[in-house]
Amino acid sequence: MTQSLTLKDRDLFWPPADELVEAAERIRARLGDWPPTHAPWRICLTAPDAPNGGDLIVLADAQRHGEQMARWLTQGAGVIVAAENRATLHLGGEKYGLEGHLADDWIAALAAFLDCGFDPHDALVLALAWRDGDETRDEARDETRAADAFPSDLARFPRLTGLPAAPAQPFPRCPHKLGLYPVLPTADWVERVVGLGVKTVQLRRKSAEPADELKREIARSVAVGRAHDAQVFINDHWQAAIEAGAYGVHLGQEDVHTADLSAIAAAGVRLGLSTHGFYETLKALHFRPSYIALGAVFPTATKVVPTAPQGLRRLARYVRLLDGVVPLVAIGGIDLQVLPDVLATGVGCAAVVRAVTDAADPAAAVSALQHVFTQ
Repeated sequence: MTQSLTLKDRDLFWPPADELVEAAERIRARLGDWPPTHAPWRICLTAPDAPNGGDLIVLADAQRHGEQMARWLTQGAGVIVAAENRATLHLGGEKYGLEGHLADDWIAALAAFLDCGFDPHDALVLALAWRDGDETRDEARDETRAADAFPSDLARFPRLTGLPAAPAQPFPRCPHKLGLYPVLPTADWVERVVGLGVKTVQLRRKSAEPADELKREIARSVAVGRAHDAQVFINDHWQAAIEAGAYGVHLGQEDVHTADLSAIAAAGVRLGLSTHGFYETLKALHFRPSYIALGAVFPTATKVVPTAPQGLRRLARYVRLLDGVVPLVAIGGIDLQVLPDVLATGVGCAAVVRAVTDAADPAAAVSALQHVFTQ
């Protein structure tokens, strides 16, 4: 049980609401030992005269506050428009629409998840997955559940609204445990690593280069995958991947709005999607991908990540929620030292970059990483 129950000493709600604070403390106590956030935030139950940048203003009717909403948002506050079975968060120029059950104490649950350090859009997802009385459930009588009441039943999570339609044809499945998954910068690296017996790799070309050269790199990578019965994913360049007959492509969250997912699915190409939290995971599930990548688990210097590192505690929560639903890939800052702890969460695949490409002896590095998966 968390030892950081200091919610009564903080300005959580405006106007002050002792009953909500008490409910938030009860819920927070059952969520596990999450370090309290240092981010300034406050849930406003009525429209404040002068909102702070960390305010989340809860409204039942956005139309009555149209001009005020625009001003609040430009001042850095967030606005949650909540109605029956629906809540929409407006924050930072983004709109997060959720549809699902709103428990009587969903606002208290929102406060508890914010205190656990979850970003507002993820905290809102978890608040809608909460059910009245979850904090008093007798876990000791249910050995199939963990000792806390953190939401873990996917059927109780909200549905995201406003997303593009998913392809009519689901993406082909991947093996449930993809194992070691090196992400590599060139076809030369793909040939080298696949030649060492690795069965899942990704070609990630981020530098600007002529289209013909890119296509040659992709074609070489796909060819060596076929020759060694390995699964080669292509990062971002889905059109060239389809032309080359690649096993799969890997896309980011923003790419689902621009890539032709139906064309990828129709070509029989597998799809991996990046995620950085509960909201993005639900968004990825909407498109029925072949796998979901969860990250960044640790700090990484290989790419710019818009969110703070997830850490092992959150990774374990994602695995608990999604295991058996879709293959999962842990990614971000993973090396030989932390790999055993990553796999201990139950995830069946770990993507690595510098642990291979920066190794003094890549063959020895691959062998050592592969060995961890067999222990």
